[in-house]
Amino acid sequence: MPNVPDAIVLCGGAGLRLRSVTGDAPKSLASIGGRPFLEILMSQLRRHGFRRVILAVGYQRDLIRAHFGDAAHGQTFRYSIESSPLGTAGALRKAIDQVESKTVLIMNGDSYTDADLTAFAADYQQAKAAMSVLVVPADGRVDCGLVSVDDQSKVLGFKEKQSALGKQYVNAGIYLADPRIFSGVPLGVQLSLETDLFPQWLAEGKHLRAFVHPGQCIDIGTPERYQSAQIALAGVELGETLPKPESQRA
Repeated sequence: MPNVPDAIVLCGGAGLRLRSVTGDAPKSLASIGGRPFLEILMSQLRRHGFRRVILAVGYQRDLIRAHFGDAAHGQTFRYSIESSPLGTAGALRKAIDQVESKTVLIMNGDSYTDADLTAFAADYQQAKAAMSVLVVPADGRVDCGLVSVDDQSKVLGFKEKQSALGKQYVNAGIYLADPRIFSGVPLGVQLSLETDLFPQWLAEGKHLRAFVHPGQCIDIGTPERYQSAQIALAGVELGETLPKPESQRA
């Protein structure tokens, strides 16, 4: 795609719930099919032309830096280091100063969605939104961030109850934004995108757009989900798509 955005991957978490699986290693380096989970995300970014990646690291950051270095497989890597936990929004605010593109792709480092990131970027550019949020069908899940969306793909709210206005989707943790949207966020303060910034931006009337991907979001946040991911993600390194959720199978 022309004018490919930089990408920020949030991979600073310790993954305390995964300690029985990963030991002291960071969650994003948990092994999936014999390779670190973060490598699956880097392959996805490469397939869609994202070459400059900023890794927002914290816990055991030296292990991540030692694994990827400054360049690999045609991608260059920069590191934004949290000396103490800053939350998703705080980590982004720190990393955003290293962005050189006019648009930035943001991705959680502990989940995978096989969406077409090129189409996602094109939709964002056409909509001229302040931020686009990639969402997937909720399929009855209640243990995840829900996004309420109207018929024009405008985000109405986050973490809404099932009775809220609009259709409910799961936040896949992938975003596109103008880096300037973070200019008013204080540096060095622990903040959450989902519970702090998103509600504030909606209250201010900022245009947040939903991009619906009909697949699913696979995360590795718990030992049970990690084991499920071993099967679901077995072929994604080759560009294969994830199995459809049961509710979408014929």
